Amino acid sequence: MDSISQTFVGCPVVIGAGIAGLMTALHLAPEPVIVLAKAPLGSGCASGWAQGGIAVAVGEDDDPVRHAADTLAADGLCDQAVVRRITAAGPAALAELVRRGVVFDRAPAGPYKLGLEGGHGRRRIVHAAGDGTGRAIMMALIEAVRRTPSITVLEGVDARRLTVEDGAVAGVLAVAADGLRILPSARVVIATGGIGGLYRETTNPLSAIGQGLVLAARGGAALADMEFVQFHPTALDAGLDPMPLVSEAVRGEGALLVDEAGNRFMVDYPRAELEPRDVVSRAVWRESAVGRRVFLDARGVLGGRFAERFPGIAAACCAAGIDPAVDPIPIRPAAHYHMGGIAVDAAARSSIAGLWAVGEAAASGLHGGNRLASNSLLEACVCSHAVADSVAGAASRPPRLRTAGVSYLPLSPRAEKVRRIMAEHVGVLRDRRGLAAAIGALAPLAFASGLEADPALVGLFIAVAALQRAESRGSHSRTDFPAHSPDGARRSLLRLADVERAALDAVDDRVSSGA
Repeated sequence: MDSISQTFVGCPVVIGAGIAGLMTALHLAPEPVIVLAKAPLGSGCASGWAQGGIAVAVGEDDDPVRHAADTLAADGLCDQAVVRRITAAGPAALAELVRRGVVFDRAPAGPYKLGLEGGHGRRRIVHAAGDGTGRAIMMALIEAVRRTPSITVLEGVDARRLTVEDGAVAGVLAVAADGLRILPSARVVIATGGIGGLYRETTNPLSAIGQGLVLAARGGAALADMEFVQFHPTALDAGLDPMPLVSEAVRGEGALLVDEAGNRFMVDYPRAELEPRDVVSRAVWRESAVGRRVFLDARGVLGGRFAERFPGIAAACCAAGIDPAVDPIPIRPAAHYHMGGIAVDAAARSSIAGLWAVGEAAASGLHGGNRLASNSLLEACVCSHAVADSVAGAASRPPRLRTAGVSYLPLSPRAEKVRRIMAEHVGVLRDRRGLAAAIGALAPLAFASGLEADPALVGLFIAVAALQRAESRGSHSRTDFPAHSPDGARRSLLRLADVERAALDAVDDRVSSGA
């Protein structure tokens, strides 16, 4: 096994090259930092796929207090202090992106064009290139990173395990095209994105299988809120894998959800099609469950202007033989965003010394059980500053990485079996029997040494947390516990040992009940 050049020993290592990872590296400048990118920069990460934009209170009728109130109203599990801090920092984060070269859409008179999305009480979604916000931000950040000599990006390098010595991070074990790599470091940041690739239907890259969560969990870190998986209600239902996203901003422009007969089925909801995502996803799912196809109809509100307003979505529809100007768009829910992740404090520190997490891989407390639309890009931009400050201010200590005996790392993980299990039992609607079945199927995979072990472990964390939360709240909906529990307003916290015990208990319970 080869080690990386001695030049980089002890440098902070950022695992992940999406918006959160690249911004963290930029904020650390001029301190030398290594960024591990599993795929070439700009590909393989969900950041570049983000259509909806970034939620920031910059409108004349808006302010961060209103933004915070809407975020808290989406679900009661948010950390109020975190919500207030991040929403208050939104305007400054937007200004920073502009300074770094992101060109956001503006009206002819100069102000930002602001979109409306579900759960927001004001127009506060700022876009770039119509529905190409994530890509526009990524391209600007990649250019900024390439101009920054203190940042070394190692493309095609896949982190497989953390090394923890005496309760603290000592380095990263990774794989490159030419073999294994050792990166000794006492400061590691996980910014690896989400878990949508664990599901049979997802809007995420299929590589988004929670590998950063595995690194943290197998290293001993606590994971939080793992049961909360957000399903986007309007993924393009055209037989593609992954499924192209049809942004919530389309409904913000007035598009309607209809069944195959053209009937609206959300008209009696207080906000109709602009209810929060969990409400809309369940409504769409119920229509599908009784055999009705569901469509998003933008013909009346956008018509021939659709391609101008949403060029990326129009192109995806066109490739599937659909013209949104004259055809309703077939849609269905798909796994989209994970509110859970590595438990972190206000400085993005995990429960292991020397390990931080940022972006979708972190459970910061901003999203609670039901992320408000377009708050995720805001979180990545704001929290990357906080994690960089914390990493830069951490006490310097030489990494104590012992590599004797290290001769094996797990092979590149595969999630095919896990996707089927998660889709069948840990989806939009859940119940005790299905969750127990998922645990029984995932546990043997997770605690073996096969290619499915790592993705199965992430799925097992989700299923165990979902079984333990005997209520419905936010994106977690139990048909056997359809209401809030009086004592349910608490965040969940699990470590690897907790999941092992819970898996054994669930299997024993199924055996004793004859399930």
